[in-house]
Amino acid sequence: MSKTVFITGAAGGIGRYVMDQLIKRGDRVYATDLDAELVKAQAKEHGWPEDMYWADSHDVSDHDTWKAVFDRAVEATGGLDVVINNAGIMLSGWSFEQPLKEIDLQIDVNFRGVVYGTQLAAEYFKEKGSGHIINISSMAGITFLPGLSVYCGTKFAVRGFSLSAAYDLAPYNVKVTAVCPDAVATPLLNQSSGTDAGAMVFSGGKLLTVEQIGGAIVGKVMTKQPLEFSMPFGRLVLSKAASLLPWTGKLLLPLLMKKGRSKRTDWKEAK
Repeated sequence: MSKTVFITGAAGGIGRYVMDQLIKRGDRVYATDLDAELVKAQAKEHGWPEDMYWADSHDVSDHDTWKAVFDRAVEATGGLDVVINNAGIMLSGWSFEQPLKEIDLQIDVNFRGVVYGTQLAAEYFKEKGSGHIINISSMAGITFLPGLSVYCGTKFAVRGFSLSAAYDLAPYNVKVTAVCPDAVATPLLNQSSGTDAGAMVFSGGKLLTVEQIGGAIVGKVMTKQPLEFSMPFGRLVLSKAASLLPWTGKLLLPLLMKKGRSKRTDWKEAK
């Protein structure tokens, strides 16, 4: 049965791939991004039927904008089944020197945007009697990552908020899923590839592809509606262990930072 999906950050990376896959399988998508024209351009590129999608400009960090866009989405589509809070930004920087502008931007987009979107979706789905909210957190929401302290903090917040909200909404038949992938090969990594603080982003094995994580969202996450979904499994185990025993960072971090610096150079040369 086809669904109507609302997704933020749809113009690139994971959002772009998820939107494409949803439309290909017959779902309708209300897609938002800071610049709606970018969404329209990709729709033209993929040849999507005009009756299968809507494109809207959306600053997720602003509550009034969120309310206006969400109301337009409900009216235009006639009803939503899934809301995916995908928009996000990652800016690497040491905690003692990251500019205030970068701190505020990550908190506003990564956390406030998810809270606003979840609350509006929850109000709507409660009244409807069903619905699924998918919030994109990160493996950085499970463990600590030096050089990404602010980003890490926002993703811990998204994960904690999402898991808590899931239990708030359970009595109303509204599901919430926190999605926690390791680093995904998208332009989101570009800033980190140019800073030494961003080395930990590249410290894992092979970067995930948008096809891997996007396929999991469209497939397992939307079908099974789990409380939490993480990938890959090996990094999840390492992240959980490090979070449980943070002192192990003294042993592991020098090795991971060295590996990350090497792989960061490879990314800079490949992109």
